[in-house]
Parts: sequence; C-alpha cells; structure tokens
Amino acid sequence: MKAKRLAYLFLLLPQLAILGGCASQPVTLTDPERDPWEAYNRKIFSFNMKLDDAVARPVAEGYNAIIPEKPRRGIRNFFVNLSYPVTFLNLVLQGKFEDSLTATGRFLMNSTVGVLGVVDVATKVEIPEFDEDFGQTLAVWGWKNSRYLVMPVFGPYTIRDFIGRSFYGYFHPISYVAREYNNYIPMVVDLIALRAELLPFQAELDAANDPYILVRDAFLQNREYRIFDGNPPEPDYDAMLEEY
Repeated sequence: MKAKRLAYLFLLLPQLAILGGCASQPVTLTDPERDPWEAYNRKIFSFNMKLDDAVARPVAEGYNAIIPEKPRRGIRNFFVNLSYPVTFLNLVLQGKFEDSLTATGRFLMNSTVGVLGVVDVATKVEIPEFDEDFGQTLAVWGWKNSRYLVMPVFGPYTIRDFIGRSFYGYFHPISYVAREYNNYIPMVVDLIALRAELLPFQAELDAANDPYILVRDAFLQNREYRIFDGNPPEPDYDAMLEEY
C-alpha cells in the first residue's frame, strides 16, 4: 500500500510534461469557454503544486543525483517502449493502419535489438515515433472540444482526456502488473524517472507570472497539437478578442 500511495503522489505534475511537450510551440491564449471552472481549478492547481514541492520534486532530484545520465535515459526508453501496445491500439482505433504497422516495427526492434527498449535503436534508424492515447482517439471520433479540469493529485486534463486516460491506464502493461499482481514498483519507478526528466522545465514554471495560465494554455495547445498530428487549425483570434 505504501508503494501505491507513492505512485499516486508522483502523478502530481503532468503539467511539467506538457511544458516539455510544448517547448518548441508558441503558447496561445485559451478560449475562456474551455475553462469555466477556473476558480475551482486554481485551488486544486495550488494544492498539487505544494504537494509536488514537498514530495515528488525532492525525490526526483535525489534520483538524478544518484543515477547517472545514461542509465536514466535507458530507464525512460524502457518505459516509453512499454507503452507502445497501447499506442498501437489507438492508431488502429483512429484508422491509422499504416502508422500502426510502423509502430509495431518500432516496438519489436526496440524490444529485441534494443534490449527490451533500453536502447532506442528505432530512432537511430529513423523509424517514426508515435504518441497516441484514448483521449486523442475520442477527439478523432468527434469529441473535439472539452472543458478544462484540474484533478487533485492527477493534474490538468479535459473531461474527454480524463475519460480517455482511464482507458489508457487500464490497458497499459504497468497498470496490468499493478492490478493483477499488486506490484506497484514498476509504476513508481516510471513516475520517478518521468518526474526527474522534467526537472529542467521547473525553472520555466517557477518564473511564470501566472503558472496556472501557463500550464492551462500549454496543456490545451499540446493536446490540440497531438490530436491534429502536429498541424492544428489556426485559432480564431478575432472571436477570442471579442470574448475578452
């Protein structure tokens, strides 16, 4: 049970992952209608930040101090590769059959030649990388817009993506191990490794005039970027200015 509680604590700052994913993308203003529960969301965001400062960040910093860079990279590669069966399923559900075959080839190469994914051989031979989840699948099926919601401990979502994340977690191999064998060690290691990888983006968050807005707008833009496979439609700036 201690491992399970620790696993939940390390889900605290997926907002940092969003900042990392948006590092090369300009952050645009969010349509106010996407965040009608801002007062509630801000309170939960503040709680999550304090809990991360007290638990997740110190452990991640200790992990970085103890584990050398190359082993850390290998650990992250292993867990990223482990998620590819779920990515494959979502590519199929989205009708991207050719991409699903490419993703399968990537998974098989990294799982064999790459020693269970520890070495990212597929990237070295220029096999494309994919990152698909059930939230993206629901968007492809027609649920384009969804309200922003900050969850206690779990961080920023939309209603659509939170539902999609539930399915994602159920089918993920790490969740299967935790559910069927009551073994949360892989989950904890994965979350610590992810949190440690995102430490460089902490300075950007700390320096923001309003961290809540930075995270919210970056999150929503990042989700749209992924849903449209890197080619999202241009925002309707005129409509947004009228709203403001």
